Amino acid sequence: MNKDLTVGEPKKVLWLFCLPLFGSVIFQQLYNIADSFVVGKFVGENALAAVGNSYEITLIFIAFGFGCNIGCSVIVSRLFGTKEYGLMKTAVYTSLIATGVVCALLMLFGILGCGTMLSLIDTPAVVFADSKLYLDIYVWGLPFLFFYNVSTGIFSALGDSKTPFLFLAVSSLSNIAMDVFFVRSLHMGVAGVAWATFICQGISCVLAVFFVLKRLRGIQTAERPALFSFPLLGKIAVIAVPSIFQQSFISIGNIVLQRNINGFGPSVMAGYSAAIKLNNLVITSLTTLGNGISNYTSQNLGANKQERIREGFKAGVKIVWIICIPFVLLYLGVGRYLVYLFMKDITGEAIDTGVIFLRIVSPFYFIISIKLVADGILRGSGMMGKFMISTFTDLILRVSLAFAFSVPFGSTGIWCAWPIGWFIGMVLSVAFYRTGPWNRRVLQENR
Repeated sequence: MNKDLTVGEPKKVLWLFCLPLFGSVIFQQLYNIADSFVVGKFVGENALAAVGNSYEITLIFIAFGFGCNIGCSVIVSRLFGTKEYGLMKTAVYTSLIATGVVCALLMLFGILGCGTMLSLIDTPAVVFADSKLYLDIYVWGLPFLFFYNVSTGIFSALGDSKTPFLFLAVSSLSNIAMDVFFVRSLHMGVAGVAWATFICQGISCVLAVFFVLKRLRGIQTAERPALFSFPLLGKIAVIAVPSIFQQSFISIGNIVLQRNINGFGPSVMAGYSAAIKLNNLVITSLTTLGNGISNYTSQNLGANKQERIREGFKAGVKIVWIICIPFVLLYLGVGRYLVYLFMKDITGEAIDTGVIFLRIVSPFYFIISIKLVADGILRGSGMMGKFMISTFTDLILRVSLAFAFSVPFGSTGIWCAWPIGWFIGMVLSVAFYRTGPWNRRVLQENR
């Protein structure tokens, strides 16, 4: 069901729209968490390290999928807000075609270059083969990743956050069952979790694209919309390209960090792999809620209701803080047992590494959540330059400080860089948000 985000009390509208998004991302993260859980429990520490090592490279591909999602979503939601349904359909078709081209190029890059990337990050010999195997299978599933991402972006742009949630719930639960079957029953090891993800993402993708096209056919237009538009592609690219750059640089930064972490050996790699999955469960959830706020912002700007954006920011911060509270309490209180879910032994260097990471980073979820709400508004309003400045500042600080702190403090020093980068990035994002046209002072000056 399509939902107009420009009417109704902003707080209620965002709650109803964002909660299914939150549920969707929880199930989305179950894909990666299930992979690490199954190989950690049923294969061993080296297999867990291999999946975690590969995961940092997969984030580059996910960055492009995210950029295609948000570029399409912002423009489609703006056209939906202005009720230009013909152009909106053309924007959807243009996004799907452009996504197919980008995906094909990335598949070629992945097929030829993943082994080289694993070598560049000093992947230990004991986990290299499994890391390469996981990535080889993952790359062939990129069309499913990309078209599913664009489809969910379209649903969100139309105000429908429930349909993608249903797809992901079924697919993720199926993925867990298939992970266990392939690894424990068929003894396929790392390849088993990769194939399980491939199959389940494929089913989600086919269903999502089918229902998107069906939804579009139900929206009446005066004339048959064009299948492709270069002007609309340009507008999509204005949002998508900076988002891709932002996410790609974050991924590259994580890869650089992974290279540093790899120098501490497989046990630290395994502990980090477990902890970062738990961390990303929170960060990806908050980022997805930020994307929802981008759709809200874009629809309201399209409807020329700028005053609603200010209320949306306040409501957004309340939502993300409420979501942060249980995660912070869990990670601080029972973090060791959560990390142990991925391990065979509750003691040792690997599990200690994961616990230390969570204790250092989790209290600062309240800080990064504010940044991600502000970022959502900046993206939805097209303020991509300012959005990129705050994000790159955060990334550069985290990477450079991680290397500097790792010399005197070891791997613990790497984790300490996270909160500093998040805090500075948050300050910049909020400052940029306050310069937007929805600010009372700016509105008065424009009048």
